[in-house]
Amino acid sequence: MNIKKVVRQTTALTFTTALLMSGGIQAFAKEKDGKDFKNSYGVSHITRYDMLKIPGQQNSEQFKVPQFDASTIKNIASAKGYDKYGNLIDLDVWDSWPLQNADGTMANYQGYHVVFALAGDPKDANDTSIYLFYQKVGDTSIDSWKNAGRVFKDSDKFASNDPILKNQTQEWSGSATLTSDGKVRLFYTDFAGTQYGKQTLTTAQVNLSQPDSDTLKVDGVADHKSIFDGDSKTYQNVQQFIDEGNYSSGDNHTLRDPHYVEDNGHKYLVFESNTGTEDGYQGDESLYNKAYYGGSEAFFQTEKSKLLQSPKKHDASLANGALGIVELNNDYTLKKVMKPLITSNAVTDEIERANVFKKDGKWYLFTDSRGSKMTIDGIDKEDIYMLGYVSDSLTGPYKPLNGSGLVLHLDLDPKDVTFTYSHFAVPQPEGDNVVITSYMTNRGFYADRHSTFAPSFLLNIKGSKTSVVKDSILEQGQLTVNKNN
Repeated sequence: MNIKKVVRQTTALTFTTALLMSGGIQAFAKEKDGKDFKNSYGVSHITRYDMLKIPGQQNSEQFKVPQFDASTIKNIASAKGYDKYGNLIDLDVWDSWPLQNADGTMANYQGYHVVFALAGDPKDANDTSIYLFYQKVGDTSIDSWKNAGRVFKDSDKFASNDPILKNQTQEWSGSATLTSDGKVRLFYTDFAGTQYGKQTLTTAQVNLSQPDSDTLKVDGVADHKSIFDGDSKTYQNVQQFIDEGNYSSGDNHTLRDPHYVEDNGHKYLVFESNTGTEDGYQGDESLYNKAYYGGSEAFFQTEKSKLLQSPKKHDASLANGALGIVELNNDYTLKKVMKPLITSNAVTDEIERANVFKKDGKWYLFTDSRGSKMTIDGIDKEDIYMLGYVSDSLTGPYKPLNGSGLVLHLDLDPKDVTFTYSHFAVPQPEGDNVVITSYMTNRGFYADRHSTFAPSFLLNIKGSKTSVVKDSILEQGQLTVNKNN
């Protein structure tokens, strides 16, 4: 971290600490505005009060993503594909997600661990497809990962006669579950670049075969269909984004990263999204809602007054990120649109990689976010976070872990080889530690290095507290700490 950043954060922390102590200092408070209101819309919120605690916490070893030795990092040797000219090339591999059991633990598919990952040509930012990698259970070396190739053929988006799928230009991330009858069910994001970045939660059954004892093969997909693309009322849809000026407005439409979870025999998808018109939409009015600020009345008035005068005001007015949830029928079609699990109104428009699982009778909800998208003083554009929340039930209410929601922090130049993002918590069958996976090295920066599986590491979870386990760095892409699982 450079000196200017330290000075800037120290200044911000001095003022912030004064505000947070005893819920705020009356000397700073302004008169109550006639526009003020308080409406939680019946959902949990990532508040400005909690987020302002993070700059004072993030340098603690408890939250730091471990430092990795760049000289030990390898590309994924099997990560090969073809460019648009038909040439065999080495691929960048970034967001990945494992084939999991319904409880979130790693699935054992015919003796293999299976991982789906986004991969593409390092020289073509629009080349984003889902590939399937696999590794024998018990193997942990980066070199033991094999590549079964692309999951979808270019023609698959037309085969189902789905009116939304036919406009797909890229495949974005999601999740996968091993069903009770041994089938591989994939959930992913259908992205349509020609429709202002329209995103749709989508599913397919991935058919696999074993030509020999050491090989898995993708034998096509079945039941490929769209599930949900926003309803405008609970979750913003792309038409609202277009009507409000699309990219030129500064807005950021999201409806992606579907994460499958089961609870009491019911099937759900939790996903990244933005709120709709009936649960706290974006706009200047949102900046007067005390529910988004948290803290005392004095804190609310002071922080609101400061935000209204801030260059971050416009971004904050558009910030309505959400981790949404829908219930599915047994055939994986949409059954019910439900209220978000948590929202980030007036904080950030983007909370990514929804991830939720049950441990010791409590539900843990995680999300990744970038400081560059946030509107909080003391948080820098190079700050990377995993945030976490805990609840007694899947649908909430959720409270922040560690008093603020901070779980992981990284502060590196994005051009650093050891830069990581897309952190994902994989619960283990036993114990209080979960495995954190991510990708390393941003795509297209180096001729000889590609985006690859980062070394995994352990995070300890006990109640409402988490901490990075010291000296717990694992192999690149490692998913479990028990060789039998």
